[in-house]
Amino acid sequence: MGKKGLHGKNACNQPAQTLNSPFWRGRALVYLKLFFFCRTHIGGTMTLLTQFSEYLISLDRSPATVRGYLTDLSVFSRWLGRDLTTLGPADVREYRTSLLKTGAAAQTANRKLAAIAAFGNWAAQNKILPGNPALNVKSVETVSLAPKWLDKKQRNALIQAMKDDLQKARIRYPRLWLLRLRDTVVVTLLLNTGLRVSEVSNLRVSDILMTERKAALTVRAGKGGKQRSVPINSEARRLLDEWISIRPDSGSEMLFLGQRGEKMQVRSVQLAVSRLADLAGLKDVTPHICRHTFAKSLLDNGVTLEKVAALLGHESLNTTRLYVTPGERDLEEAVARLVG
Repeated sequence: MGKKGLHGKNACNQPAQTLNSPFWRGRALVYLKLFFFCRTHIGGTMTLLTQFSEYLISLDRSPATVRGYLTDLSVFSRWLGRDLTTLGPADVREYRTSLLKTGAAAQTANRKLAAIAAFGNWAAQNKILPGNPALNVKSVETVSLAPKWLDKKQRNALIQAMKDDLQKARIRYPRLWLLRLRDTVVVTLLLNTGLRVSEVSNLRVSDILMTERKAALTVRAGKGGKQRSVPINSEARRLLDEWISIRPDSGSEMLFLGQRGEKMQVRSVQLAVSRLADLAGLKDVTPHICRHTFAKSLLDNGVTLEKVAALLGHESLNTTRLYVTPGERDLEEAVARLVG
């Protein structure tokens, strides 16, 4: 049977192969690319950043984390203009000032400084530097803003827009219907499981478990390489059942596929959310807002912070608290209750 993308003939998907070998082969390829990135980006045969990347890999840091550190450190190295073995506290302080002068957002500046601090800590431990040059450099103060989520009315509007879009495609644009179903399933999962956008993109068919009594998905490539299980409610299960039964057979293990039968990329997930939100009359909706919506809905329904943290894959409850910080509307409603 030839490979089929989302515009091909609908065929029942065969059970996915075990993902152990392909998963680790794919992970090894990512790390190999990171390795050669370090070797060639600055020009050295075995640069400090190459060694640092190997250290991060030994700690089982995710490819995204390693890549982010290397990118930020490479930019810093070019700014510094000399060997990183000469790095000192004054350099880091000056770089911090430079970031602020050039208009870098506080979160961006702190991310770059965190990469330098991680490198400095490793370099100090290995006697490459006398100490961590970023140790006493203050992070940039950030303004704490309440997270944005969809309220019940907005969430319902998004769900209705997905239903209308799917029905319209079924009647008027049958060639696009499978794509529309995929997008509907993706957004429904985001709203009902709170997965990160990268976690949705990386889902495999074998990550989905559905029996008469239970439905759950396994996140194998969570942030920091952590694995967790997330229950699937009836709303998401119904759509997942339909999607898996008619998902195109492209030879890929990935649950969600692109138009040519390849893995659905993160950018495609973001565009799907944005398109469907626009149909619902909602602006600036992202997969992360869907994640916040999931967390806030759980809290509003009496789920404990500890359980919400476990479902979101948070190690710290403080991170989860940021997701459910009362918004302006929550505060207005609280004050309104005082009126007898």
